[in-house]
Amino acid sequence: MRSIWTGAIGFGLVNIPVKMYSATQSSSLDLDMLDKKDLSNIRFVRVNENTGKEVVWENIVKGYKFKDEYIPLTKEDFDLASAKKSQMMEVSYFVKQEEIDSIYYETPYYLEPEKSGAKAYGLLKEALLKTGKVGVTSYVLRNRESLAILRANNNVIMLNKLRFYEEIRDVGELSIGKTRPTQKELQMAASLINQLSGKFDIRQYKDTYTGELLKIIEAKSKGIKLKSPKMKVVHRKTEDLMDLLKASLGTKHKKAS
Repeated sequence: MRSIWTGAIGFGLVNIPVKMYSATQSSSLDLDMLDKKDLSNIRFVRVNENTGKEVVWENIVKGYKFKDEYIPLTKEDFDLASAKKSQMMEVSYFVKQEEIDSIYYETPYYLEPEKSGAKAYGLLKEALLKTGKVGVTSYVLRNRESLAILRANNNVIMLNKLRFYEEIRDVGELSIGKTRPTQKELQMAASLINQLSGKFDIRQYKDTYTGELLKIIEAKSKGIKLKSPKMKVVHRKTEDLMDLLKASLGTKHKKAS
């Protein structure tokens, strides 16, 4: 793995030098965009809006439009704005992880200690496990500040990037309705949930779509034309909730795969 951030965790007066690594990888296929006529790869170019000419990467700078005028920004400007947070994750306080709603979770990362910080890293990891708390922090990566928590998991300190409060949309924008179920409907729905309940094991869930798509790609490479499966349409005899719940309870269900 290649580290994507190098800095330190600030834990009181203790500094723990660490490297950050992405904890996830995509399971989807990497598809390219092609020209339908001859299957040539589509190439994107960066073009000057005024001249229409391509601009080489070394001549491209970042800028912000301020009062109808672009202000170019240099690496020094970005460093000046984030001199401390681009190198330090200061833990501001600790909270119980269950206090954080799952809607705020975004991206997980692994944190690996530098040799000089291994002892302090181990101390923080064990302290997090002992207290059952997570550390709230923030850092700057690629010219953007992110909120995050530090938590101990499987012998490693993980960083989970969080969304800021203002990034979450208000549910008031949705039209949910105010109808309430009857007590019998609620009891029947709870029975169905209990019937379908079990111990969660992430390993039993697979990305079957990517596997099926790869089979189609391999077949097409051999000149084999696959038939589209016929979808069986099931017509409901009733829309009554109680009838549908009763029928559901009487149906054997396969476990997820």
